[in-house]
Amino acid sequence: MARATPPKVTQPVTDDSIKVRQLSHYQFSWVAGEPAAPGTLTLQLVLDEGAWEEVLTVDADDADVLQDLLRSTPTVHYDVSRRTLMFGVTAVGT
Repeated sequence: MARATPPKVTQPVTDDSIKVRQLSHYQFSWVAGEPAAPGTLTLQLVLDEGAWEEVLTVDADDADVLQDLLRSTPTVHYDVSRRTLMFGVTAVGT
């Protein structure tokens, strides 16, 4: 019986080649704008225990929804290339 050839993995595997990471910590911040101008809300994501970080600009409504999701979801992943937060993991068949 012939052995299957394993798939080729682009080498070297680097931090930049990992596309989906697990969220370890997060922090909302507010940055003041110019006088009489609105401020800016940001969400800093610490991924894979600090191996990667991302800062997103969010509006107040999104910040409220995201904070609720982040508090209630035990496992969150972030797709770096698509800039997408993914909430929860469900086993196949459940």
